[in-house]
Amino acid sequence: MANPSSWIPHVEAFVDTSRPKNEHAASLEAIAILVKKDMLSLLELVKEMGMYLTTTDHVIRSRGILLLAEVLTGITLKPLDRTTISSLVNFFTSRLSDWQALHGALVGCLALLQRKISTCNISINDARKLAESFLTNVQVQSLAANDRKLSFEILRCLLDYYPEAVVMLGDDLVYGLCEAIDEEKDPQCLMLSFHLVESAMRLLQDQSDSVAHFAGDVFEILSKYFPVYFTHGGGNELGVSRDGISRALMVAFCSTPYFEPFAIPLLLDKLSSSLPLAKLDSLKYLNNCIPSYGADRMAKHSKAIWSNLKDVIFSSAQGCFLSTSELAQDIETEEYQIGKEALNCLQTAILYLTSPDKDLLLNLILDDVDIASKFQVVMSSIDISEERKNHLNALGSIFSVLLKSSTYFCNRVFQKYFPHLMDILGIPASSTSSIVSIDSTTGMNIGALYLCVEILSSCKELTLASQEFSKVSPVQETWWHVLEKFSDPLSHFFRALLDASSKTVNNRIGQEHVLRSVRGLQVLATFPGHYLPISEDVYRDILSIFMSVITCKYEDAYLWKLSLKALVEIGLSVDKFHDFARGIIYSRTVVGSIISLLQLDNPTMPLTLKLDAICEIGAVGLDHMSRVVQALEEAIIFNISRACIDGRMEFVEIVVALLTCYSSQVLPWLYTHGIFNEIATRFAICIWNEMENLRVPNEKLKDQGFLDSLMRTMKLLVAGCTEEHQSLIVKRAYSIVSSSTSLLVESLPCPFSKIERVELPPDFFRNEWFVYLFASVVIALHPQTPLPDVNVLVNLFTGFLLEGHVPPAQALASIVNKWSTNINISECSSVRSLDKAIEFVLERCFSSVLGSSHLRKLNSSDDSEGDTSCLHRLKNHTCSKINVVSGLAWIGKGLLMRGHEKLKEITKFLLKCLISSQNIEVMPSHLKESGNCDELDTCFLLAKAAADAFNVIMSDSEVCLNKKFHATVKPLYKQRFFSSLTPVLLSSIKESITLSTNYRMVLYRAFGHVISDAPLAAVVAEAHKIIPTLIDSLTVLSLDARNKDLMYSLLLVLSGILMDVNGKESIIENIHIIIRLLTQLVSYPHMMLVRETAIQCLIAMSGLPHSRIYPMRPQVLRAVTKALDDKKRAVRREAVRCRQTWASIASRSLHY
Repeated sequence: MANPSSWIPHVEAFVDTSRPKNEHAASLEAIAILVKKDMLSLLELVKEMGMYLTTTDHVIRSRGILLLAEVLTGITLKPLDRTTISSLVNFFTSRLSDWQALHGALVGCLALLQRKISTCNISINDARKLAESFLTNVQVQSLAANDRKLSFEILRCLLDYYPEAVVMLGDDLVYGLCEAIDEEKDPQCLMLSFHLVESAMRLLQDQSDSVAHFAGDVFEILSKYFPVYFTHGGGNELGVSRDGISRALMVAFCSTPYFEPFAIPLLLDKLSSSLPLAKLDSLKYLNNCIPSYGADRMAKHSKAIWSNLKDVIFSSAQGCFLSTSELAQDIETEEYQIGKEALNCLQTAILYLTSPDKDLLLNLILDDVDIASKFQVVMSSIDISEERKNHLNALGSIFSVLLKSSTYFCNRVFQKYFPHLMDILGIPASSTSSIVSIDSTTGMNIGALYLCVEILSSCKELTLASQEFSKVSPVQETWWHVLEKFSDPLSHFFRALLDASSKTVNNRIGQEHVLRSVRGLQVLATFPGHYLPISEDVYRDILSIFMSVITCKYEDAYLWKLSLKALVEIGLSVDKFHDFARGIIYSRTVVGSIISLLQLDNPTMPLTLKLDAICEIGAVGLDHMSRVVQALEEAIIFNISRACIDGRMEFVEIVVALLTCYSSQVLPWLYTHGIFNEIATRFAICIWNEMENLRVPNEKLKDQGFLDSLMRTMKLLVAGCTEEHQSLIVKRAYSIVSSSTSLLVESLPCPFSKIERVELPPDFFRNEWFVYLFASVVIALHPQTPLPDVNVLVNLFTGFLLEGHVPPAQALASIVNKWSTNINISECSSVRSLDKAIEFVLERCFSSVLGSSHLRKLNSSDDSEGDTSCLHRLKNHTCSKINVVSGLAWIGKGLLMRGHEKLKEITKFLLKCLISSQNIEVMPSHLKESGNCDELDTCFLLAKAAADAFNVIMSDSEVCLNKKFHATVKPLYKQRFFSSLTPVLLSSIKESITLSTNYRMVLYRAFGHVISDAPLAAVVAEAHKIIPTLIDSLTVLSLDARNKDLMYSLLLVLSGILMDVNGKESIIENIHIIIRLLTQLVSYPHMMLVRETAIQCLIAMSGLPHSRIYPMRPQVLRAVTKALDDKKRAVRREAVRCRQTWASIASRSLHY
C-alpha cells in the first residue's frame, strides 16, 4: 500500500482552488492510478480524506467530495466489494442535501449508478434510497446547466437500470419528474427530460390509475415544447439537433395512451397553423400517435382527423407530391413534405382506425361532400386550371392511398369511381366495336384520364404488396372483375390516344396525353401473375406499340424515352414473377426486334439510340443480356472487318460507338452479375483472331480514335478477368504477335545485355497495331498472371518506345511495376533480373535522347564549347524524342509506385533535360548563332517534355498503372517523391533567377506538376519553403494561356494551404505577395475557374488577423469591383460575396 505521505499532497493540490486546472487534473490522475493498481483502497482514501469531506469550509468540502467522486468515476471498470459500494452510496446519498457540495455528490451518485453487474453495481434497496433522497433534496431547476444534466442522467440511470427500485415510488416519482423538467430550456437537458417521461410512463403503465391521474399534468409540461423551435444553429457543437429533440418529444407523446385526450386535440389544432414547421411536426406526431394510442381510443377522433387531413392535402396539392409530369423530379419543398406526410398519416389512420363498423373512416371519405363536389368540378371540364389541377392531384393521392390499403377498400373505391370514369372517357365494357378512333385529343378529359391511370396503378401496387396474391383467385376480387371487362377496350383507347397525341407532343397538353397513355399501357401489361387483366394478344399488341415508337418515332425524344422506359418496366415485371408465357412473347417481340436493329442497315435511326435501347432492354434479365452481348460482339467484329480489311473508312465511327457502348455499359453489368470471365475471355480472343487476318490498315484509322477505342476495350476485358482467364488471353495474343511480327523471331534468343540495335520490320504499321493491342493486354494483367518470353517483350516494347510510341512504354511500366510475380517460373533461368531489364531500357532511352557517350557530360562540362558539342549530338527526330521522355515518365511512375531505387536514374535524367535549357540560355551569343536553331529548339522542347513528365509520374491515370488495372502501389509513394524532389527543384529555380521567362517557365511547370499532385498534408508541412516559389510560379505561368489548367491546380493547392490550420502561419508571412497575386488573377482572361478560385481565396483570407489584411483592403476592393462585371455568373456571385466580406472588415462606410 502506498504511504499516505506520497499521495496526500495530491489531495491538497486538488482541493486548493488557487492551483491551475492542469495541476488539478494531474493530481486526480495520480490518485486514480494508485486506486486502480490496488496501491490505495477506497476506504483508506476516504479515511485519510475525512477532514476534507466533513470540514465546515464549504469550498474545501466540495472539492474533497468532488475528488472522491471523480476517482470513483475513473474506476468504473474496477471490481469493488458490496460493502464498499454500500458505504459509498450512503455517503453520496447523504451529501445530496448539502447544496454547497452538491456537484460532487451528483458526480459520485452517477458514477455508482453506471457501474456494471460484473464490477458490482448498487443494490435495489440502495438505489431506492438514492432515488428517494434525490427527489427530496435536489431542486433540479435551481441548478446550473451542467448540474441539471447530471441530475437528469441520474434519473435516467434509475429508470433504465433500476426500474424495480423506482417503480415503488409511484406518485412521488411522477411529481419529482414534473418538478425537474418543468421550464427546462437547455437542448441537451431537454433530450434527457423527454426520455425520462417516456421511460417513466412506460414503467408505470400497469399503475393505470396513477398514470391517468397525472397524465394531464405531465402532458401540460410536454405541450409547452411543441413544436420544437431550435435557436442554437446547427446544434453540432452541442451534439443535438432540432430533429433529434423533436423525435425525443414525439416518443414522449406516444409513451402512454393516457395522453390521447390531450395530445390529439393539440395536434389537430396545430394542423391549421400558418407555420409550415408546426404543421409538418403535427402530421409526424399524429402519424405515430394513432397506432400508439390504439383504435379504441382513436375511433372517436376519426371525423376530426379526416377533416383536418383533407384540408391539409388539398391545400398542399400544388403539383408537388403527385406531379403531372413524371419525368420532372420532385421538388423537396415544405409543401411537398407536408403533403407527403399528410398522405402517410391518412394511410396510417385507414389501417388502424378500425371498429365494429368497419366502414367508419371509409364512409367518411367516400361520402364526403367536398370530395364529391371537387370530383364533379374536375370532371365537368376538359380545361384544367391551376386550381383544378391541384384538386386533381389531391383526389388522385387520396384515391391511391385508399386503393392500396386493402382489397376491401379497393373494391369500394373502384366500384364507385372507375365505371364513371370509363363513361366520361367513352370507353364501353367488353366490346371494342363501338370505340371510335381518336383523331384529335382536343376534347379529351385530362382529369378523367389522370384518375383512371392512377386507379389502375394503385390496384397493381395492391396486388404487388399482397403476400397472398398468388393464392387468391382474381375472380373473387370485385375490382379485378370490373377491370377485366374494360381491359381490352381500355388498351385500345390508350393506343388510339397515343397515336393521336404523338402528333401534338410538342405542347403541354399533348405531352400529358402521351404520358398517361404510355403509363396506362405499361400498367395494364405489368399486373403480376394471374392478375393480368388483358389477353396475350393484347399484351403482344402493347409491346408492338412501344416497339414501333422505338424504331419509327425516334425523332420524338419525349415519347421515345417514355416508351423505352415502359418496355424496361414490363420486362422487369416478367423477370420478377417468372412468367414463362409472357417471357416468350417479350423475348420475341421486344428483344428480338431490338437486336435486329444492329443487324439492319437503317441509316435514318441514330446509332446512339439503337445502342441505348439495346443496352436498356438487355439489362432487364440475364437471358436477354446474353443475346444482346452476342449481337454486339458480332456487330463489332463485322464492322472491324469492314473498316480495316475492306478499307471502308465510314465504318470507323460505328466501331468506336459500338466499343464505347460495350465497354461502358455492357461490361459493368456483366461484372456486377458475376458472368464476366467467360464472356470477356471469349470476346478478347475473338478480337485477336479477327486482328490476325488484318491487312496493313489505313493510317487514318488511328487518328479517328479506332485504335484507342479498341485498346480501351481490350484493357477492360482483360482487367476484369481472373488470372486463369487472363492467361488464356495472353497466350492467344502472344501467339498471334509472335507469328506476325518478325521482330520477335529475330530477338527471341537475345538477352538484354547483347542487344545493340532494334531493326523494325518493313510492315511496321501493321506490327504497330499488334504491339499496341498487346500492350493493352499487358497493362491490364494481374501481377500473378505469368508473361511469356519477358526478354523478348521488353526488347519489343523498348524498340517501339524508341520510335516514339507511348503505349509500349506504358506496357513496360506495367511490367516493371508488377515484375515480382508476373514472370513465368518455367523460364526463370533465362530471365534477367528486374534491375538488368531496367538498365537495358534506360540505357537505350537515354542514348536515344542525348547520345550515350555524353549522357554524363551534359551538366558536368564547364566550358560553353563542351556544351555546344553536346547539344549538337542531339538527334533530329524531335517528336520521337519527346515521346521517349514521356515513355520514361511512365516507366518512372511504375517504379515509383512499387518503391524501386532505379527511379532515381530517371529523375536525374529528367532534371538534366530541364537544366539543359539553362545551359543554352547562358551560352555566349556567338555560339548560339553558330549552332543549329532546330537543335536549340529541340533542347527546349525536351526540357518542356521533361517538366510535363513529372505530371505523368505524380498524377493518377485512367489508362495505366491504377487499381483498376491491378498496379502494385506502395503507400505514401507520392509523398516520398515530393519530399525528395522539391528541394532540388527549389534550388534550380533559385539559380535560374537571371534567365529569361521562357526558360524559367519550364522549371515552374515541373515544380507545379510536383506540388499540385502531391498530398496536401505533405505540401502544408513544407508550406514555409514552398509558398514564395508557388507565388512566382503562378505569376510566370499566367503569361501563357497554355498553362491555365496547371494554374488552376496550383490555385487549389494555395487554397488548401490557406484552409489548413497549420498552413495559415505561412500564408500570413507572405500575405502581401499572395493578395497582390490574387487580385491580378481576378481578371485572368483564359479560365473562369481560375478567376472564381482566386476570389474564393480572397474571401478566405478575410478571416486572417485584421492588422495584416487591413492595409490590403483597398487593393482587394478595387479588384473585386471590376469582377462584378465578369461575363460568368459564378464569378460575379463570388465577387459580390468577396466585396461584402472585405467591405465589412472596417466599421466605416465603403469609400475607396
